[in-house]
This record gives sequence, structure tokens and C-alpha cells, in this order.
Amino acid sequence: MSKLIESLSTNEKKILPYLEEKGLSEICKKSNLDKVSVLRALEYLSNKKIIEFETEKKKVIDVGVNGALYRKKGLPERRLLLLLNERRIILLKDAEKESGLNADEFKVSLGVLKSKAFIEIKNGKIILSASKEAISKKSSEEIFIESLPLEEDELTPEQKSLLKVLLKRKDIIEAEERKKFHIKVTPLGKEVMSSKDISRELIEQITPELLKKEQNWRNKKFRRYDVTATVPRVNGGKRHFVNQAIDYGRKIWTEMGFEEMNGKVMQSSFWVFDALFTAQDHPVREMQDTFFLGRKGELPDKKLVEAVRLSHEKGVSGSKGWNYNWDEEEAKKMVLRTHTTCLSARTLASLKKEDFPKKYFAIGKCFRNETVDWSHGFEFNQTEGIVVAPNLNFRHLLGYLKQFFKKMGYEKIRFTPAYFPYTEPSVEIHWWHPEKKVWLELGGAGIFRPEVVTTLLGMNVPVLAWGPGFDRILMDYYQVKDLRELYKNDINQLRKMKAWVKV
Repeated sequence: MSKLIESLSTNEKKILPYLEEKGLSEICKKSNLDKVSVLRALEYLSNKKIIEFETEKKKVIDVGVNGALYRKKGLPERRLLLLLNERRIILLKDAEKESGLNADEFKVSLGVLKSKAFIEIKNGKIILSASKEAISKKSSEEIFIESLPLEEDELTPEQKSLLKVLLKRKDIIEAEERKKFHIKVTPLGKEVMSSKDISRELIEQITPELLKKEQNWRNKKFRRYDVTATVPRVNGGKRHFVNQAIDYGRKIWTEMGFEEMNGKVMQSSFWVFDALFTAQDHPVREMQDTFFLGRKGELPDKKLVEAVRLSHEKGVSGSKGWNYNWDEEEAKKMVLRTHTTCLSARTLASLKKEDFPKKYFAIGKCFRNETVDWSHGFEFNQTEGIVVAPNLNFRHLLGYLKQFFKKMGYEKIRFTPAYFPYTEPSVEIHWWHPEKKVWLELGGAGIFRPEVVTTLLGMNVPVLAWGPGFDRILMDYYQVKDLRELYKNDINQLRKMKAWVKV
């Protein structure tokens, strides 16, 4: 017994006198400890067989944000009813303003009062028809709200009907799962609580201050520690798992001889669209796909701008172009980049013939005005790549892509013919999603068209290009079934995520 008492921590001793209190909040209040400290102390006491401690999950019905407000000020229909009790008749067009209710509250109040035959609406007027007794009597909804919180399995049939009605109204009622704690003091616990040794002071830890003076520790008892007891897991800091994977992607490209391209997420439409031979009336440039920033940027040197204009209006290298009047002002519009291919365009524009052969890559954020679902997001990471050299062909392109995806751990991929405004021939890259049982698109690739290369480089040289979605590449390794899970910032999920260790 003495050894057991000597193993009790300060917090365990603090809560011992209050173990038979009703509710965790009372123990916290009387012991002057926070909830986390009390729960931890209860777990330790349970491990020492001093108490039996169980946690039960219960669905609890309680007031929401508006419910808490209405409990103080009254439900909207009650406030409208009291106003009518004073005035008897109110013009419908003025009633919302005079009652102090917002549009939604006023509309609901009218419906509730009409359903109870408390009012009539005639000739644009609200007329009170309820008796004084009906007005003074609390409604069943008000009585129910005042009785909360209640456990769901304790509700009467009438209360369950009221719950269904009130859940349809915004933020009045909410149902949430809460933990209920059951504490029972064991016979051993009662023996410990009645022991005189419980008040004896013990030294909890060795500190520099303690060691400075001998009288601080001489002839004093140290608290006993059970070194075999379970302790809370300590989670050290680490890089976000998406950033770990990005670092690995960079490692692969650099090992394959590529140099990294960098650039801002805000780019002019010139680099995102025009330099890549995307017509100014192409659907991809419209608001449903692109985030426009409401400002304009600067265009590059006039020689390059004129070359882009010519490629669009009349064509280059045997092309007929798009046959329309290219607009500089449209090209100046700033956007959040919809792809990292704008970095490839900028890089090509800076190269000279003596620089060949060259290989570049990028991994960065892109933004599109997409409907968010399990396979789409309005922001995502893309991995970009270009290879510039004479005598390159389509088989070289597929070889680079196969090698990259193999190093990322994907054996089962396929290529299908596709169309992109700035590559020809073009392919889409797909991988087999084992859970969804579908081929999931990772992105596009191809050989840049002469209208892009000749315009930016001043000569027609084969340029292999690709831009798969990098976030989708991570799904299989991390067993993520929904892209939204990558950026949820769920601390428990982040702690459990394995490190990226593919080789």
C-alpha cells in the first residue's frame, strides 16, 4: 500500500477527494485542474486499480449558435408574436423591419405562426388572431430548447418530432457525439483515499534548484515511478508528407539530369496562354477554368510579342495560325497559373542554340476554378518537364515518363491519344486506381508544336513536354482515396502518415 501511495503524482492526489463527484467538469472545478490533466490523472489511477474508469460515447442534442441566442432573446416567431400583441395589425411590407428579424427569420416566423393559426394575412396586412392565453403560453419548441442538452436515446416521441422540425432551421439545434465518463472507486481506492500517508509530501523531480542545497532533499522521500507504465506518445516535428514526396520527386528529376525551373504563381495570360499558342477565344481561358486577378502585367520585349502575334494571326512554320486579331490587352491580364507549363515557355524564350541539349523540370502549385470532389481541387501540384535537343522523337518522350513513374512506384500506367493546344502529337497519362477501379488521369504530355517552339526559340527544334498532376501521383502510396485529404490539416492523420521512402 505505501509503495502505491508513493507512486501517486501531485495531480492524482489532487483529484482523489473528488472522484465521487458527478461529472468531469465538477472534478476539474474543485481540483483546479484543466480537463486534459484530469483525464490523464484518471487514466493513471485506473492503471493502478484505484478506480474503474470507462468512456462511453453518446449522441447529445444541444443548442447551436442561433439556439443559444434565441434562448436569451426568444425565438423569432415569439418576438414577432409579442410585437403583434402590442399592435394587433402590422403592414406586411413593414413587419420585417419593425420586428428586427432578418429575412430568413421573418419568413420562418410567418410560416410557424400561420401553421398554429395565430395570425392571418389579408390585404397586405398581418392580423393577430391568437388568444391572450395562447400568446402567454410557451410553445413546445421553446420548452424543448430550454431543456437542452439531452441525450438522443432519452428523447420522448414528441421531442423527436420537435428535433426533426428544429434541425431544418439554421443553427438552432445541433446533434453531436460526446464522451460520457464513468468513474467508480474500487475497494483498493477507498483504502488509499482513507490512508494518512496520502498527505505526505514527496519530491516529484530532480532539478538544479533541488540539488543546490542539501536540505532540499536530505532525509526526504522521492516519489516512486513505474517505468513500465504506458505514457503519452511524443510526436516529433516533421515535414508535411506532401512536401516529403515533392522533395523525392525533385530528387528523381535531378538524378535523371534535369535542372529545376522556378517562377511565380501569378503570371500574365501571355505566358500562361498566348506563348503556348492558346487562342484568346479558347474556352480554357474563360472564368470557369481560370482565376483572373483583376490587374494587368507587363509584356516581354517587343520582338517576342510580335512573334507571338504573328503565330496567332497568320501562323509560322507552315501553320495558318488562328486567323483572328490578337489583342495585347488580353495577353496582359494577370492570372493564377493554371499549369506550370508557363515556366517551360519562359525557359524556352531564354535559351540559345548553343545551350542544346537541355532538360528542365518543375514541381509547383497550380490553380483552376474546378468543382472540388475526390479527384479534383481548385489548387494542386503539377510536375512539369521539357527536353530540348535535335533528333528527339515521341518514343523518347514515353521513355522519360515511364522512367519517372517507375521511380515513383507506378508500374501500371498507360498512354492514350489526346489533344492539347500546344503539343502535337499529344498523350494523356493514366494510372489504375485499385480502390475506385478506374483509370485516373494524371496529366498530359506531348511534343511542342512548331507555333510554340519557333516563336519562343526562333527555330524549330523538337521539345518534349509533360505536366502530370503531382498530387494524384501520391494517392496510391499514401492510400488516400480523396484528394481533399492531402490538405485537411488533421493533426492525427499527419502524425500517422508514413514517410516517403520509395527507392
